Amino acid sequence: MAATVLPFQSELIFAALQVGGMAPAWLLVIVASLGNTLGTFVNYWLGLRLETAGAHRWLKVPDAQFAKAQRWWDRWGIWTLLLSWLPVLDLTTVMAGAMRTPLWQFTLLVALAKTGRYIALALITAGLFG
Repeated sequence: MAATVLPFQSELIFAALQVGGMAPAWLLVIVASLGNTLGTFVNYWLGLRLETAGAHRWLKVPDAQFAKAQRWWDRWGIWTLLLSWLPVLDLTTVMAGAMRTPLWQFTLLVALAKTGRYIALALITAGLFG
């Protein structure tokens, strides 16, 4: 749920499980990263479905302007997926679907972002409570 557009904070559960010694930190990182990355596929699918249904036309975005936005996304915007671990920038995963980012590229960048986030969280939690 935490990786979708629904509000949920997985960090609290992650830290509680780590502090409680419920599982080794490396396993928590793997499970949380995998779950969070898989959750972003919901957002990607939403973006893809919205755009397939012509959402940019509903929003009165001219085709030429949308094409320009798509070129910008392909060159620069895709890198915002590396910031998809931030709550507000998680919406970039919806945009990636709308812009038809190749799934392999989407998965790679989001997995890097999400895994980095949980590695950092594990290190911070260990430093504070270890």
